[in-house]
Amino acid sequence: MGLMWYVLRVQSSREEKIQENLQKRVKSHGLETLFGRMVIPTETVQEIKGGKKRERTRKVYPGYLYLEIDTIEDQEDNADQRYKINGQAYHLIRETPGVGDFVGDRDKPVPMSDDDVRKILKISEPKPEGEEKEVKIDFKKGDAVKIKDGPFDGFEGNVEDVDTEQGKVKVIVTIFGRATPVWLEYWQVEHG
Repeated sequence: MGLMWYVLRVQSSREEKIQENLQKRVKSHGLETLFGRMVIPTETVQEIKGGKKRERTRKVYPGYLYLEIDTIEDQEDNADQRYKINGQAYHLIRETPGVGDFVGDRDKPVPMSDDDVRKILKISEPKPEGEEKEVKIDFKKGDAVKIKDGPFDGFEGNVEDVDTEQGKVKVIVTIFGRATPVWLEYWQVEHG
């Protein structure tokens, strides 16, 4: 069969360490031909905390590790063309500290579909230079906010709309007794 992708449950917040340990064990046992890539999907998000803009990397699916493993056709289960992981690879993985179960049937892990593999790999590939990263805006419709920068500095209002793609927040402020919608950069407002 060859290499197929599987999802492995691992201890949350230890994904990188478990991946590193598994890679070392694969190498020390000389089983490199039974494994392909090991991926922890991450994304870079921008967020505002305490009025300061910062970027951070976060795991898209905490507690999971995606890996390519040598797979053979299961001769015992031809009816639905199930597959099984190479025995040596399976036991090496299961004996690695911090590893839980595979996603799927406990005794017969289910390989990922091609569509799911494409999605995971697309998430995991680095974004080209200049391509915008997702902006995490901590405002929702109805939030009371205070404008802290720009021509409306010091005004207060309520969030009417949030545009995460553009990184903007629409705030309704009262100017000369009239409710006026104003689009602002997300970093120009703070919770009031």
